[in-house]
Amino acid sequence: MADLESGTIAVLAEKPSVARDIARELGATSRGDGYLHGNRYVVTWAVGHLVSLAQPHEINPEWRKWHRSLLPMLPSQWPLVVYDKTKDQFEIVKRILNSPKVSRVVCATDAGREGELIFRYIYESAQCQKPVSRLWISSLTPEAIHKGFSALRPAADYDSLADAARGRSQADWLVGMNLSRAYSLADNEKLSVGRVQTPTLAMVVERELAIRQFVPEEYLEIVADFRPSDGVPRTALPEYLSGYVVSRAGGGGDRQGVAPEGDAAADRWKRSEEYYRACARRSGFH
Repeated sequence: MADLESGTIAVLAEKPSVARDIARELGATSRGDGYLHGNRYVVTWAVGHLVSLAQPHEINPEWRKWHRSLLPMLPSQWPLVVYDKTKDQFEIVKRILNSPKVSRVVCATDAGREGELIFRYIYESAQCQKPVSRLWISSLTPEAIHKGFSALRPAADYDSLADAARGRSQADWLVGMNLSRAYSLADNEKLSVGRVQTPTLAMVVERELAIRQFVPEEYLEIVADFRPSDGVPRTALPEYLSGYVVSRAGGGGDRQGVAPEGDAAADRWKRSEEYYRACARRSGFH
């Protein structure tokens, strides 16, 4: 990181697009390999989860074997691992966070539990000891970014959120790893069970079964006719349908038209039951 100045502030965003927006407002417009820098800032990014919880066999070699006697798997420690597909970007982030030219770090991942988890896992895996401030914004407008950087808070203020995020991550591991193996062994078929995935799939299946089992039922439509003192029947419809464009069969096919005003024949047509029923068909009132 020879292109960084002493006392540089490192900013870690969750996605490259967010990093570019933040870097532009901070004046960090020079490009590096996996980061942007300038104006005493270096802005880099994760690509989602750069770091994950270890797989069962990476925690305990005995857990490589799928057997009922090994269930449930309950780790006493939760090691973190970086896999090949994210290793290159993680190494860039790690070098930036631990660079002697970087004086402190700003967590600029998404403002939420998952964003907090992404940063904490990276920070811990990089074994960084620099002081951390938290950028908490829900918009990437220039005004929101500047306001957020003027109101940075200590990362310790979000320790409870980080604890909740770790708890969610570990719960997903416990449910997914243990129940996937339990159901697979019981059914002699490889199955996948997840804390969110399985209930969501159950809702989709329940709805699909309801659609397949649907039995049409007959129903009745009620049309009310009222006869005023002149004895001419009128179908009860909203007043705004008066003068509505109607379709009436005749001649070479359907034709559309508005009953003209002021004509005696048109008035009789407009008052007729056929007119109101035509309006009802056109407007969805049956």
